[in-house]
Amino acid sequence: MTAGMIELVAEVTLVLVLFTDAARINLRTLLDDHILPLRMLIIGMPLVIGLGALSAALALPSIGLLGALLLATILAPTDAALGQSILTDPAVPVRVRQALNVESGLNDGLALPAVVILVALQIEMGDATIPLAVLGGIVLSQLTLGPLVGVSVGALGAWLLRQASARGLSSPGFEGMGTLALSLFAYAAAESVGGNGFIAAFSAGLAFGTLARTRCAPLVEFMETEGRLLTLITFFVFGAAMLPEAVAAVTPPMLVISFISLTVVRMVPIAVSLVGTGVSWPTHLLLGWFGPRGLASILFALLILGEHEVPYRSELLTVTVVTVALSVLLHGATAPFLARRYGAWAARVDGAAEMMPATEMPLRHGEVRR
Repeated sequence: MTAGMIELVAEVTLVLVLFTDAARINLRTLLDDHILPLRMLIIGMPLVIGLGALSAALALPSIGLLGALLLATILAPTDAALGQSILTDPAVPVRVRQALNVESGLNDGLALPAVVILVALQIEMGDATIPLAVLGGIVLSQLTLGPLVGVSVGALGAWLLRQASARGLSSPGFEGMGTLALSLFAYAAAESVGGNGFIAAFSAGLAFGTLARTRCAPLVEFMETEGRLLTLITFFVFGAAMLPEAVAAVTPPMLVISFISLTVVRMVPIAVSLVGTGVSWPTHLLLGWFGPRGLASILFALLILGEHEVPYRSELLTVTVVTVALSVLLHGATAPFLARRYGAWAARVDGAAEMMPATEMPLRHGEVRR
C-alpha cells in the first residue's frame, strides 16, 4: 500500500470515527443524566493534557514545551472500544460503563482543535518565512468555518432524513448510505471553504445525532459496520509498518513517557475530576486506569504528523505508537479481570452514586446493553 493510499484510508477513517462517535451521543441526555463523563471531559481532560505535557517536557526536553503539549494532546483521546469486556458486562454499573463510553465518544473531537492550533504553532516555529498573522488567520478560519459548516450540514441532513422518512421516500439501507455520504460531504464542504474538515465531521455528527435521535442508532451502526474494514486496515498499518519503526527508534525516556501517560497522567486528573461526585475509590481507580489509547491517536499521528513538517516529528510519532501499543497490551490484558473484580465489588454495594440508573447510549460497535 502506497503512502498516498495510507493517507486516504486514514482520512476517511478519521472522518467516520469523528462523525459516528459524535452522533452516538445524545447531547440533551448527556447534560441531564451523565455528570461523570462531563466532569471527566471538562475537568479531567485538560488536566490530562497539562500533566502529560509537563511529564513529556521533563522526560524529553529536546521536543520543547509546544512539542510536549502536542504529544500530550494527541495521546489524550481514549478508545473504550478496546475494552468491550468492561463496556458490555452487565455486572459493571451502567453509569460507570456509560461514563467510559461517552468520554471515549467525545474526547477525540474535543482534542482536535487543540491539535490544529499546536501544529500551526509548531510549523510557525520551524518555518520563519510564514508570518504569524497569516498562520493565525488560517487557524482561525479552520476553527470557525469547520464547526459552522459541520453543524449546518448535520442539521440539514437530519431535516432531510426526517422529511424523506415521513413521506415514504427513503429505505433503511439507503438512509445508512446517505448518512455515510453526509459525513464525507461535511468534510469536503469545510475543506473547500478553508475550514477544518475533521472538525466539521465531528460537528456534523453532533448536530445530526441530536436532531435525528429517533433514527440515529441504526444509521450509526450501519456506518460503523461499513467503516470497520477501514479501522482494521489502520491497525494493520500500525502493526506492520509503524510499530516496527517505533520499536527500533524508542529510547528509555520515550518509554517512561508512554508508561506515565497510561498511568499517573491519566489516573490523577480523572480522580481530581470526580471529587465531589460521591463515587467510591474503586470507581476512581477503574475510570482512571481504563483510558486505553487507540484509533484516534493512531489517526492523529498518521495525518497530523505525517502531513506537516512538525519539528521533532519522529520523536512524537515514536512515543505515540509505543504508547498505543502498550495500551493495547495492558488494557486488553486487564479489562476482563477488572470487569469481574469490579462487578463483584459492585454487587456488594448498595446506594452508592455509581449505582444510580443512567440512560444508555450506543457503544462504538453499535450495541446498546439493556
